[in-house]
Amino acid sequence: MIRLSPEDITTFFLALGLLLGSARVLGEIAIRLRQPSVLGEIMAGIILGPTIFGGIAPEIQQLIFPHEGNFLILFEGLTTLAIALFLLVAGMEVDLSTVWRQGRTAGIIGTTGLVVPFSVGILLGYLAPSTLGAEPGASRLTFALFFATAMSISALPIVARILRDLKIFRSDLGAVIVAAATLNDLIGWIVFAVILSLMGEAGHGPGVGMTVMLTLCFTVGMLTLGPWLMNRMIPWIQANTGWPGGILGFALTGALICGAFTEWVGIHAIFGTFLFGIALGDSKHLREQTRSTIDQFISFIFAPLFFAGIGLKVDFAAHFSILLTLNVILIATFVKLGGSLLGGRLCGLASRESWAVGFGLNARGAMEIILSLLALDAGLIGERLFVSMVIMALVTSLCSGAAIQAILNIRSGSRFLDYLSSNGFRSHLEATTPEGCIEELVGVLSKGSKLDRVRVAKAVWERETLMSTGLSNRLAVPHARLEGLKSPLVAVGFSHVGVDFNSRDGFPTRLIFLILTPAGEHGTQIEILGDIARTFHHSEMVEKALQTNSLTEFRSLVRTHEPDQPDQSRPSG
Repeated sequence: MIRLSPEDITTFFLALGLLLGSARVLGEIAIRLRQPSVLGEIMAGIILGPTIFGGIAPEIQQLIFPHEGNFLILFEGLTTLAIALFLLVAGMEVDLSTVWRQGRTAGIIGTTGLVVPFSVGILLGYLAPSTLGAEPGASRLTFALFFATAMSISALPIVARILRDLKIFRSDLGAVIVAAATLNDLIGWIVFAVILSLMGEAGHGPGVGMTVMLTLCFTVGMLTLGPWLMNRMIPWIQANTGWPGGILGFALTGALICGAFTEWVGIHAIFGTFLFGIALGDSKHLREQTRSTIDQFISFIFAPLFFAGIGLKVDFAAHFSILLTLNVILIATFVKLGGSLLGGRLCGLASRESWAVGFGLNARGAMEIILSLLALDAGLIGERLFVSMVIMALVTSLCSGAAIQAILNIRSGSRFLDYLSSNGFRSHLEATTPEGCIEELVGVLSKGSKLDRVRVAKAVWERETLMSTGLSNRLAVPHARLEGLKSPLVAVGFSHVGVDFNSRDGFPTRLIFLILTPAGEHGTQIEILGDIARTFHHSEMVEKALQTNSLTEFRSLVRTHEPDQPDQSRPSG
């Protein structure tokens, strides 16, 4: 019987403690600097790995982080679990209903944003594999498929967090970007699952043909029957088990079983956890608060260990090639922007909106890193290309938010009060449901105007069902863009009993803003949403607003309040 020695346990615990602690500290510093936390987490591994610590004190570094023996087996097992659970969270970010509801726009942009980079990537990868860093002896076709997938994929988790940071996640343009990124990720990972079976990863499986067939059947089943099963199981689990332990245990159990199945099939466990995450996240019964709990449990413990562990694998200084890195960054950016711009123009989006979509989809983040790591472990690429891919993923993620902000000219000076209607104040909402509150506020705005009350209420509610507008701090911002509307209109209402807008913090909403903007004005809608989020970022401001009894008092409170810059939501991989 093989047992761990006290020395093995001591080394393992010490290494994990140093790695997790460093990753969390540097991850928090990155967030304070308004950068993705994955940047700090990878830097922690680079500092503790062969790049820096190993160069200064190689013997001590080898003693704490051995490259062989029981420690390596334990650490590989833990990081495999970490990456699988991270893909569970990534899958939960995928909202299939958003894709279906965006329909033609999401389909065209998602398709061109995937097909153009994939086509260029497979052509370059096949014609010049050695120039792009393929390992000697690697299959030319398999490398070309990998490179094409790497050029095509986006990082949905970081795309969503960038949009939240800019306060446009709930906007119509944000919904388009999220839907297109969802389609990109879903198709990209299905393609890569097939590539894994061609790499020789399927050597323990039932054969390439059977692997591909089982993969496709499993994918179709999880995307169709999966959500149906979740909608029946989750209410029972939440009603009969303790929160959050019951649903958390169910999520991890299901993810691990699905991961075990796809590993047995011959692809990789992460594909199973990713698909389970999609099915779980698609359930209408899964509360935003529950999503947030699962996300925090995994993102603050397992994800930092995985991303910091990357720095232990490779000497980034020794394998850095500036020419290869620049080539990878430029190719990835140009093909992604080109495909997204083409799709945006075909859908009739304005030029700057198409550019914003392109830069949004160009954020590669953790998904690109995971993809490259699997290719490295399979021997398809070398450490030189792996380092370039990691740097490309970080650079594109860092640039996306700033580019979108500049393109859309998102400003912080414009106030929502400029559009608050003289009729748009309701100190006591009688409705107790989101739909009822929307209808009541539309009724307030329609008094003395030419607004079609039924048509407007229907448009706002359809937008609300597309993606909930419930924010933290008991705030909701239902909105819609309307054809024929001349200028923006804003109404505000107070619910003193609270309304369930399915907010991320789980609290009922009490302060509700209805925002109507002309169909072509994405920028104005984004500015209004951003100003409301900044003004009512703190719960104290919400409480003060709820104590006002007239539009004059409400205006006075807001006019004398200096909006805070909200904390950055955790921008992980």
